[in-house]
Amino acid sequence: MADTYDLIVLGSGPGGYVAAIRAAQLGLKVAIVERENLGGICLNWGCIPTKALLRTSEIYHYMTHAEAYGLSNEKPGFDLAKVVKRSRGVAGQLNAGVKGLMKKNKITVVEGEGKITAKGKLSVSKDGKTTDLAAKDIIIATGARARDLPFAKADGERIWTYRHAMTPKEMPTKLLVIGSGAIGVEFASFYSDMGAEVTIVEMLDRIVPVEDAEVSEFLTKQLTKQGMKIVTKAGVQSLVNTGKGVKAEIKLADGKVETNEYSHAIVAVGIVPNTENIGLEALGVKTTKGHIDTDGQCRTNVAGLWAIGDVTAPPWLAHKASHEGVIAAEAIAGKHPPAMDVRNIPGCTYSRPQIASVGLTEAKAKEAGYEVKVGKFPFIGNGKAIALGEAEGFVKTVFDAKTGELLGAHMIGAEVTELIEGYTVAKQLETTEAELIETVFPHPTLSEMMHESVLSAYGRALHF
Repeated sequence: MADTYDLIVLGSGPGGYVAAIRAAQLGLKVAIVERENLGGICLNWGCIPTKALLRTSEIYHYMTHAEAYGLSNEKPGFDLAKVVKRSRGVAGQLNAGVKGLMKKNKITVVEGEGKITAKGKLSVSKDGKTTDLAAKDIIIATGARARDLPFAKADGERIWTYRHAMTPKEMPTKLLVIGSGAIGVEFASFYSDMGAEVTIVEMLDRIVPVEDAEVSEFLTKQLTKQGMKIVTKAGVQSLVNTGKGVKAEIKLADGKVETNEYSHAIVAVGIVPNTENIGLEALGVKTTKGHIDTDGQCRTNVAGLWAIGDVTAPPWLAHKASHEGVIAAEAIAGKHPPAMDVRNIPGCTYSRPQIASVGLTEAKAKEAGYEVKVGKFPFIGNGKAIALGEAEGFVKTVFDAKTGELLGAHMIGAEVTELIEGYTVAKQLETTEAELIETVFPHPTLSEMMHESVLSAYGRALHF
């Protein structure tokens, strides 16, 4: 006899465990299946532990630049094992927190490999034993994994994925980062600030290519200024672990192939959805490039089967997965939650400097046919930024010239990942420039730049 529930959630990442909690809050009997650690990749091997590492490198950067603040700090150093231990401790603390939330909400946790065997049925295998579960509805929240280079599989010794890069056995001296999305530039920032010589290789014509072009240009200048080498319009053709390092053949924009040696390489060239061996093929679940197709309520084409998070369409962000989990749970419970507007999902990159954005870039807005008004305000015009010693960066806003609708906001500089939610709320509320101009921003704060950027779009900037 199968254990019967109202809902089974396959995967306990930020999408899965949030879906389970929301469903339990709505009175459903819920089971969640996890093969590894509660909290999934994000909590255990992604968003959270990387931020712990980046906090360490940020503090180390300040230690090595203490003189700029009138301080002295001779011969600063670090213990790599302790740096990694702290990061893992942060992940462990949050993993325990998710366990507590499952218990608090009376959610049954089933450990093992889950596979959908028929509509409404799922088997879980662990240590040679199988547990059968049944439910009217199943949510697939199996996430994704790092994509390997077809000619150079990560070995954990010299060729790393993000997972290896979070638990290094030794400090790279000369590091190659392949790919310049959020994961790539975050690890580039961490290792560069900790003393490694870093090269970033990107196939497209600019780094962080999903961001506004001005943000990409500014980041390139800042990372170069920090000592990194940025190579765009280039691809790695060969990557070989020599035992003592990594030999890479890089095809440059002009067609020439350059051979260089590095101590280590991080492969950050995208993700692969975890859709294999979970029973999708037998049910005829529709996918696009491996990612499961869903509607606005996270339904798949198979009745009673839902999907959320990185296993579905982009953007592949933890907070998008969590919100989808809420939408799916509420729809299953008979409510009618509104579909999520992807234009209102913020993105954050925790490099140094940080990047944050929401909505359309200036180029995308113009491509969509909008006549735009663009405002831009630099960190150097903000008193708090100067006092912090973080006067490099800018805030950019894009408005519909005809209606005043805020179409997008793009920021680069210190703590912008904490500021972007202000613009996200504004977009969700369909705010125009009038409300933003009339809003009182506290002084002295970095948030004043958000106000000034809006003023700039309408020729009214006060401090620059």
